[in-house]
Amino acid sequence: MNINLTTKDLTAIVVCSALYAVFGYVTSGFSFFGIGFLPAVLIPAVFAALYGPWVGGISGAIGIFIRDVLVHGNAPLSLVAGVPANFVLFFLIGYLYTKNISLKQALIFVSLAIVGLLVPSIVFLPDMTLFAGFSAGVFLLIFGLTIIGSLVAIAIVSVYWKEWRSYAIGAIVGQIAGGLLLSITVWAVSPLFLDYFGVPFGVALVLPLFVWTIATEIPFIIIAGPPIIAVVQSAFPALRYRNKPQNKGGTIDQKNR
Repeated sequence: MNINLTTKDLTAIVVCSALYAVFGYVTSGFSFFGIGFLPAVLIPAVFAALYGPWVGGISGAIGIFIRDVLVHGNAPLSLVAGVPANFVLFFLIGYLYTKNISLKQALIFVSLAIVGLLVPSIVFLPDMTLFAGFSAGVFLLIFGLTIIGSLVAIAIVSVYWKEWRSYAIGAIVGQIAGGLLLSITVWAVSPLFLDYFGVPFGVALVLPLFVWTIATEIPFIIIAGPPIIAVVQSAFPALRYRNKPQNKGGTIDQKNR
């Protein structure tokens, strides 16, 4: 995929990065084990849908780096963990938003995501509760209200609002990919950042960190994203994407400029 950024795209990157960093800093009190409870993730998700994957990915990467430096000051950790994960997350949202995803594909993926996230979380529930510092009941309640609730919302959107199906699937695909990358990276590099973590991450913490990252971010992207995008696209029709089907069922994304 070629990078073809216009002046408008570059301006959008500057604006989005600044908004993500500032709002992320303002809400930095909502944090857990170094991973922020980030309603700010909504901002680059919206920009990814409006301007495309490169704007979303680059803005997310720059914005989280600035936010991390302001919050905990550990720039190297942000560069190796937060920056790549955020780029992947928002790039995938912008990329999949332009694709024609069928209802069958969406429901299959949502079903697999629910099973794939819920079963390991129950099997490793003691590790989850130890990591989160909650009782099993409280953890499962949080899990149900955030991850399961978001996935059910994605299924409902896929059935009744097909125009948002690709955005919803992009959100959960991006969140899973970005969260997994972040969790594995933090585990791998934690011995190099003992001044921040105190002790190296055990491999048993990868899954809890992955689940918690999704739980604290995905609801904002899913619930608030579509109405904001719809309002902006209504006010600025040039930001709408035209999806042109390819021979194999994919799409070529083009912008009305």
